[in-house]
Amino acid sequence: MPRKLRVAAYAVCVRDGQILLSRSPAQDGGPPEWVLPGGGMEHGEDPYDTVRREVTEETGYRIEVTGLLGVDSSHHVLPRGFGRAVDHHGVRLVYEGRVTGGELCYEVGGSTDMAAWQELDAVPGLNRVSMVDIGLRLWRERPADGRLGPAPETPPLPGKMNAE
Repeated sequence: MPRKLRVAAYAVCVRDGQILLSRSPAQDGGPPEWVLPGGGMEHGEDPYDTVRREVTEETGYRIEVTGLLGVDSSHHVLPRGFGRAVDHHGVRLVYEGRVTGGELCYEVGGSTDMAAWQELDAVPGLNRVSMVDIGLRLWRERPADGRLGPAPETPPLPGKMNAE
């Protein structure tokens, strides 16, 4: 089975109760999803430079990296259409960033189609990838070892039972 390692760097930029997010068109024609600005490292590139480059490409802003919030690692075996499955390992570095310049604009011909500041309180209602929640947890909790424990359980809604 082929193995694939992907290393990426993302930024959590929060100001005035809002978080900077990019929007990614769905691969399957479904609704677009909000993502943290960031993406894959180029060969030989430092992740610090990756996050700064990706934020500029996706949002138009220049950022100062103000800290490393943590690292998220995922490992999955992904099926391939008519080919063999791929053993995929993703390592995602999550930085805190502060906008220092530039103007909000949309990426053209890239992996995202727009960027916007979203109210922190509105994030749970957005169609988003799990990396947004991971980045926000790292930003809020700031674990000393840079790793998150299991996600807190969501309490059941009144009158509803959790699926088992």
